[in-house]
Amino acid sequence: MERIRQAWWRWRTGKQGASPGLSERLLAYYPGAVMLLDEEGVVLEVNPEFERHAGYPAEQLLRRRAVILDADPLHGGFARALEHCLTSRQPWQGVLLCRRADGALRHQTTMIQPIQAPPDASLRLLVMQYDVTGMRERELRDRQLLARLESTVAQLPAAIFRLHQAAEKLEFLYASDGIRALTGLAAEQVMDDADSLFGLLVEGERQALEVGLAQSAVGLSPCQQALCLDLPAGERWLELRARPQRRRDGSTLWDGVLVDITEHKQRERQVERLVGTDMLTGALNRRAFFEQAAALQARARRQGQAMPLAMLDLDRFKALNDTYGHAAGDLALQAFAATCRECLRPYDLFARIGGEEFAALLVDASLDDARAILERLREAVAAMVLEVEGADIRFTVSLGLAVLEPEANLESVLGDADRALYRAKREGRNRICGPKGGEAGAGGGDPR
Repeated sequence: MERIRQAWWRWRTGKQGASPGLSERLLAYYPGAVMLLDEEGVVLEVNPEFERHAGYPAEQLLRRRAVILDADPLHGGFARALEHCLTSRQPWQGVLLCRRADGALRHQTTMIQPIQAPPDASLRLLVMQYDVTGMRERELRDRQLLARLESTVAQLPAAIFRLHQAAEKLEFLYASDGIRALTGLAAEQVMDDADSLFGLLVEGERQALEVGLAQSAVGLSPCQQALCLDLPAGERWLELRARPQRRRDGSTLWDGVLVDITEHKQRERQVERLVGTDMLTGALNRRAFFEQAAALQARARRQGQAMPLAMLDLDRFKALNDTYGHAAGDLALQAFAATCRECLRPYDLFARIGGEEFAALLVDASLDDARAILERLREAVAAMVLEVEGADIRFTVSLGLAVLEPEANLESVLGDADRALYRAKREGRNRICGPKGGEAGAGGGDPR
């Protein structure tokens, strides 16, 4: 800066010498407007390219106050900047809105430097300006575009995110405001602590997500994962869709979206229930029973536990149908299924296998526990009375009991229970037959 001051002094006094130095060339070819002002802010000198950059001929500005360049000469920023420099003897730098002679407004990056050389000379102000209107307009357009983009993202029924993983740590570098509608968490909270979101995942979902992200990171393949969150308002399902990219430091970034798929999951479950439910009785059908029983057996296998399995069949159901009609038979099946659900525990499996045959798989129960539960069920069925067209209908149930060992075949054990069921039929009906340990029932009458 001292060299520029000296160059200005030589330029002003005409003592530049034969060969111009760097400072002189800088002032001559500076791509902007350069002015030397006195302590009143009056223009004393301008650089050769002044008119092209400032929009005023030199002779029109010389001996006039520089504030006429300001968009508001009386109250604009130029006057305040000059006053600051004159009062504090300190430089000033900023962007001023200036007006050219043709009325066009331009943004000028402005630096004002007080100079006093030699020491006993009057104070002068060196003003250097550079037109940044194009940059400011692009900045304004970028801000407007960003504002529109943020407004659009805020209206999306989803959340946009950028997820970063380094050293097995997950963090959100960005999360849009849509995350609040999905999870109840503010975007800032999620970015500060990713576990504030991941901590809402139901048991097992966090591990499934980490496995999915690991597979995505290894092959740089898209990640698509359904996530179940436990929220105060209830269960909510989100689908995560993201594309990964590898950073130079070896970490991985995912840019993606979180979408609410709760309604889709509810409809999916409803369809699954319909597909897996017997429409007449509301019990599981055969296919659903085998699927869910296999899952329960896998869990029991890990724990080394056996599960009691029973077959149930309404006694003399064909005679009931023939005597009172199929409508009465359907009513009997519905009433029987409702009584079974009341007697069994909520987590036991109960299914209609076919016709008047049903199956029950008792979870976390010993053989003695199963006998007690099934005996209460048998007694409850025997106590039922259905009124059909003025007639009271009573019926009973026979049960066959078997044990599903951890490594046993489900079909085979179901056959064992079925054979025990028919033994109960032969021995008088309305009874339970099965493995050793005693048999219950109140038989009698025709064994057919």
